[in-house]
Amino acid sequence: MSLDGFDDFEFEHDGATRRVYKRGAGPGVVVMHEIPGITPEVAGFARRVADEGFTVYLPHLFGTPNKPLSVPYIVGQLLRACVSREFSVFAKHESSPITDWLRALCRHAHSECGGPGVGAIGMCLTGNFALSLMVDESVMAPVLSQPSLPFGVSADHRAAMHLSENDLAIVRKRASEGCGVLALRFTGDPMCPSERFETMRRELGEGFEAIEIDSSEGNSHGIQKMAHSVVTTDLVDEEGHPTQVALHRVLEVFRERLNA
Repeated sequence: MSLDGFDDFEFEHDGATRRVYKRGAGPGVVVMHEIPGITPEVAGFARRVADEGFTVYLPHLFGTPNKPLSVPYIVGQLLRACVSREFSVFAKHESSPITDWLRALCRHAHSECGGPGVGAIGMCLTGNFALSLMVDESVMAPVLSQPSLPFGVSADHRAAMHLSENDLAIVRKRASEGCGVLALRFTGDPMCPSERFETMRRELGEGFEAIEIDSSEGNSHGIQKMAHSVVTTDLVDEEGHPTQVALHRVLEVFRERLNA
């Protein structure tokens, strides 16, 4: 299925082939969409990144490209992810298998675009994947937007990073050497609990930058308590709004790290 304003190609790695939508010119940025798929809001974010001077690679991981957001659509794709072998939604100390394919895509993007490396942003179900991708040296600008794995069924799950101990050691080292992690969340988001950010602060130290947007009752910007998607569905693209500030910081990190 085509996506307006994007070229597309099939990318194969280790026997798995998926469609990737591509737009723009400049350093590469891999955009990993959220549940339920490449919604119009996700496509709009990808266009924004491309228009800022980057080559966006938007892999189709689940759902129907450009299908509008709805509760039944979200529930259906969430259930599919829960039973998929590619997504380990309850794994506390293990990355989802699909991250191997995504790392290969990052290497491909780097080989095509050149420069110091590529950016990678995950959202919701794919949010933690940006940490897993850091294991590959091609990734120089990892961004986690509302990282929601593992699902918070226990206190341990809420604090976990969905990352193996071996991979965490590499992520710590890279974060301390200039490949710091930027992470975004709304404070009232039950899918992305504060305990997870506290773990990343402890493990990554100065290599971790957090933007936590107040969504408590009565907050000054009128953000809904259940707001979840910082740079897509719940983005308010108005001067001074905290979600716009967060979006600008994401773009700034890409510019700082990826422009040689």
